[in-house]
Amino acid sequence: MEEEKFLMAGEDAHLSTEIVNRGVEPSGPDAGSPTFSVRVRRRLPVVLQSSVNMKYVKLGYHYLINHALYLVMIPALAVVVGAEIGSLSREELWRQVWEEKSHDVATVVAFFGVLVFTISVYFMSTPRPIYLIDFACYRPSDDFKVSKEEFIEKARNSGKFDEESLSFQSQILKSSGIGDETYLPKSIFSPSPSATMKEGRAETSTTMFAALDELFEKTGIRPKDVGILVVNCSLFNPTPSISAMIVNHYKMRGNILSYNLGGMGCSAGVIAIDLARDMLQANPNTYAVVVSTEALSFTWYTGRNKSMLIPNCFFRMGSSAVLLSNRRRDFRQAKYKLEHIVRTHKGADDRSFRCIYQEEDEEGIKGISINRDLFEVGSKAIKANITTLGPLVLPFSEQLLFFASLLLRRSKTTTADKPYIPNYNLAFEHFCVHAASKSVLDELQHSLGLTDDHLEASRAALRRFGNTSSSSIWYELAYAEAKGRVRRGNRVWQLAFGSGFKCNSAVWRAVRSVRQPSRNPWVE
Repeated sequence: MEEEKFLMAGEDAHLSTEIVNRGVEPSGPDAGSPTFSVRVRRRLPVVLQSSVNMKYVKLGYHYLINHALYLVMIPALAVVVGAEIGSLSREELWRQVWEEKSHDVATVVAFFGVLVFTISVYFMSTPRPIYLIDFACYRPSDDFKVSKEEFIEKARNSGKFDEESLSFQSQILKSSGIGDETYLPKSIFSPSPSATMKEGRAETSTTMFAALDELFEKTGIRPKDVGILVVNCSLFNPTPSISAMIVNHYKMRGNILSYNLGGMGCSAGVIAIDLARDMLQANPNTYAVVVSTEALSFTWYTGRNKSMLIPNCFFRMGSSAVLLSNRRRDFRQAKYKLEHIVRTHKGADDRSFRCIYQEEDEEGIKGISINRDLFEVGSKAIKANITTLGPLVLPFSEQLLFFASLLLRRSKTTTADKPYIPNYNLAFEHFCVHAASKSVLDELQHSLGLTDDHLEASRAALRRFGNTSSSSIWYELAYAEAKGRVRRGNRVWQLAFGSGFKCNSAVWRAVRSVRQPSRNPWVE
């Protein structure tokens, strides 16, 4: 009864129905008659069908104007100068420049002074380009591979779960979208406690160092060349920090700027990229490495609270390492250029703040509680984020249709039930949506009007590697590269969301066509 209450709470507000034609009954008393069935499924609140908050639209245009002002001024100046020069014939222009004797030294010096000042202001006000040289994702050995059936069997043999808890986890796994080749650390299935500092350090060292070794090998960059290091791991935060573990392991230089982000959930990968971008803007001619990982030995819950057993079924081993550069000469070897980052934080709302919450249960066992408000608050955060992102990436025609629909709805001059949903297919060629669960991906596809091809990478990552937390968006981009689909000029949208509640977007543009890599978690 408790299980049914948990799974069905709030269902009335989040159910969708579909009438399915099952064809003509081949046999039985109803043979020859058409038969139909009604399919009922749980869904998230539709992201873009609820009212749009104008402050997020204004925020998007605020970002657009701030970043595009210098692009507007330069063409305007070019038009003015071109018009002035165009009004003169070749002989008149030559005479004005070389034959007029009225130019004194002060005029010439003033002219060149203004020219140098204008050029200097332009280059100082233009943000440095941020290039993604390459990235690597950790693929565990087959020793860590666990099927869904083995998951339940190993959990039972550990002696940490009762049959009711095992049955609940088995039901969740069946509809999770996770396949039979995901990876889990061996320590969580041992009879002894797994959430120890020793096990946490061993697990993070295994995943991070493997990803970093591959990154340094692929790029040819020495660890001592790295000037900025940003690491994010939500639940495992030892002293010394994880970033210090990396500095010590690779003997990095003493003046490295290292940062360690903790407790920021599955969206922390984009947050780490944002921090690295800010540091690269302030430190010229520098490399930055961003590492995203999670320690499953600290997410594993062995109690009986069903809302805290859910993370056991989804989270799996994974880690990514990304090399960024602000050096213009790295343009030729870079894969992508960072174009936009939009971050949304709903932590001021109490329901959003507590929808994913680490705490102890009634027996004092620590775990992560998944609140039933998660679907609703997640929908609001995603809606706010993509509404802010829209003006930065959507073609003008799509923006015009969207805001015309919005104004008509606000003025009550239309009877349409739904606002116009922008076609995000026109803004991006590749979608890397955080592989949280099958139900989340299904609803996002429905809300944004995406096709199965657009979410192929996300579903493949969920099936093959599970929910790898903040590194999942990099496994998805690696999937697109392994398929040989990334072409020069293609735009990539990474959308991540997690505790807080936060939703963050990163937009990249491919600066060259990416060849199928020889080292990639999807090579087989």
